[in-house]
Amino acid sequence: MSESVFPQLEALLPHVQKPIQYVGGELNSTVKPWESCDVRWALMYPDAYEVGLPNQGVMILYEVLNEREGVLAERTYSVWPDLEALMREHGVPQFTVDAHRPVRAFDVFGLSFSTELGYTNMLTALDLAGIPLEAKDRTLDDPIVLAGGHAAFNPEPIADFIDCAVIGDGEQAVLEITEIIRAWKAEGRPGGREELLLRLARTGGVYVPGFYDVEYLPDGRIARVVPNRSGVPWRVSKHTVMDLDEWPYPKQPLVPLAETVHERMSVEIFRGCTRGCRFCQAGMITRPVRERSITGIGEMVDKGLKATGFEEVGLLSLSSADHTEIGDIAKGLADRYEDDKIGLSLPSTRVDAFNVDLANELTRNGRRSGLTFAPEGGSERMRKVINKMVSEEDLIRTVATAYGNGWRQVKLYFMCGLPTETDEDVLQIGDMAVNVIAKGREVSGSNDIRCTVSIGGFVPKPHTPFQWAPQLSAEETDARLAKLRDKIRGDKKYGRSIGFRYHDGKPGIVEGLLSRGDRRVGAVIRAVYESGGRFDGWREHFSYDQWMKCAEETLVPQGVDVAWYTTRERTYEEVLPWDHLDSGLDKDWLWEDWQDALDEVEVEDCRWTPCFDCGVCPQMDTTIQIGPTGKKLLPLTVVK
Repeated sequence: MSESVFPQLEALLPHVQKPIQYVGGELNSTVKPWESCDVRWALMYPDAYEVGLPNQGVMILYEVLNEREGVLAERTYSVWPDLEALMREHGVPQFTVDAHRPVRAFDVFGLSFSTELGYTNMLTALDLAGIPLEAKDRTLDDPIVLAGGHAAFNPEPIADFIDCAVIGDGEQAVLEITEIIRAWKAEGRPGGREELLLRLARTGGVYVPGFYDVEYLPDGRIARVVPNRSGVPWRVSKHTVMDLDEWPYPKQPLVPLAETVHERMSVEIFRGCTRGCRFCQAGMITRPVRERSITGIGEMVDKGLKATGFEEVGLLSLSSADHTEIGDIAKGLADRYEDDKIGLSLPSTRVDAFNVDLANELTRNGRRSGLTFAPEGGSERMRKVINKMVSEEDLIRTVATAYGNGWRQVKLYFMCGLPTETDEDVLQIGDMAVNVIAKGREVSGSNDIRCTVSIGGFVPKPHTPFQWAPQLSAEETDARLAKLRDKIRGDKKYGRSIGFRYHDGKPGIVEGLLSRGDRRVGAVIRAVYESGGRFDGWREHFSYDQWMKCAEETLVPQGVDVAWYTTRERTYEEVLPWDHLDSGLDKDWLWEDWQDALDEVEVEDCRWTPCFDCGVCPQMDTTIQIGPTGKKLLPLTVVK
């Protein structure tokens, strides 16, 4: 039996900020009796409650698992340093928010990483839970520590700390893993942890780092990665859920107790993206495109709103305006909820998929805030390199339509530090913003309009054509952005109307180290954690100097350094740390696309042109699933 630690925790809560985030009991949360279940999962989004609770991945798996007979899932989030200190002082372990059970009591401790900057928080949680940091030190009494999420497509930097990783969609994977654990437990846990991990590894869809040896060349590159047990596959495959309409989760979205980053009900309208932006890991690793049908979306929205009482619906995907039925979906939902004043939102819109009718439907019942577009590259040349096929004319025309129809604010996202980029490419971002404002003033007849330019540093990611690219150093990134800032601020006529937001280049270098790192980087993560590193995704907690100091102490003795992992260009022959994890993409196809980028050659989208042989569909036995279905949203079928 696993006792609640709430009595000990409750005494600490008056002494911490936002204690409500640790209390649990949210609308639609689930607490199942411990004794009635034989497989128990603790699911973690390794960040603060306000960021973790709205996360769709964890919310979906929580519901999928709890729907099953004899299975329970509870959630845990990262505790802030104020509570961490008190928990250590009073001996309170890492707990779930649902029933406040100790994380160590569960069978599986599953962590979802959408970013690599959550790795130190994982170590904090393991330590607070009383689970040994390194997998090799764990016993039968410790849970299986399982990583998932986009960052798990290169789990090598955390290979020492996790027992296994799952890449791709989780819905079916967690159920398969549950059945394997259930059978092993029913047999009396034969062969201990090793036997359970072997059973998982032999499915071909669960990666167990301990069953692979990495051999290095004298120059520091990887020679090869070899299985060290029989029956363990050379490559581990990603999971792909086909027919999203059969997986309409979350059916009962969680409603947070404390304020969170997204106060809305979200529906994922499709998975995958084949626009082929070369920097975008999410688009590359989630192929092929699988649309939810218009009727499936309508039913999810109806159920979700009834279950939550939210007043906004987010239509989520990597490029929501690309759904083949998006116009009918937006109009149908706006019609249906006209009297309820339910607002609709798309995360961001592709310039070439935007039309004003769609925008008007989205804002009909809600507030008309700003529009967000992501040209990503400042110059036409850069947009060819990254395969973001948007011309400046397209952008200006779209923005003119928006300003002419009453919008007052447009936000533009760009990246700095893309392959082959020069200062001139980045300075053209300023020209584009000026042209946007000039056009906006012209069509609206008003000077009271704004354009915000938001810039992120480019980090090369595994399983993308840019996985071989050199990353721009923090110093060069900062210098380039300073030039752009001075250019915008110095514009007397338009500068006041242009907002400029950017991140300095330092967090990007740490993210780059963790994104393309191998097992040697684990020592850096552990050293940073041991010297107090926490919440690295938060500016006020992140310390670049701490990361660099720890990297120097741990990497240099191994003959490599931060620059080796970040600003160094890779060659075709090099074995990349994640080559044995199969995202379905053909490595030669990725390399050819990298060469096309250097030659400034664009590639179309395979949803509406013939196949380009990226390899995913035949390798993963999947197909593109898109509409239109020819159906309309109304009338809504009554869901029994």
